[in-house]
Amino acid sequence: MSVPLLRVDTVSRSYGSRRAVDKVSVDLEAGARHAIIGPNGAGKSTLLHLVAGTLRPTAGRIHYAGHDIGRWPAHRRARAGIARTWQHPALARPLTA
Repeated sequence: MSVPLLRVDTVSRSYGSRRAVDKVSVDLEAGARHAIIGPNGAGKSTLLHLVAGTLRPTAGRIHYAGHDIGRWPAHRRARAGIARTWQHPALARPLTA
């Protein structure tokens, strides 16, 4: 079994007693496309901020290409190829149903 390109391992993020992300785990293979869906307030944006490095997890680990990137700052993650965008519908135009 190959090492996933991105591994989120039981990641949590809390704000005081409020847990925005609670023990999320996911493995993403290179070249795969995934969607993060859920209602408002479910923690989707927080999870993306954790992966991109603009927030630090309260608990858990994030690995990219086999490296623990949990302490990497956002600019180092960006240089490694991790980036995010905010609601950019043009990214999905080439896709068909």
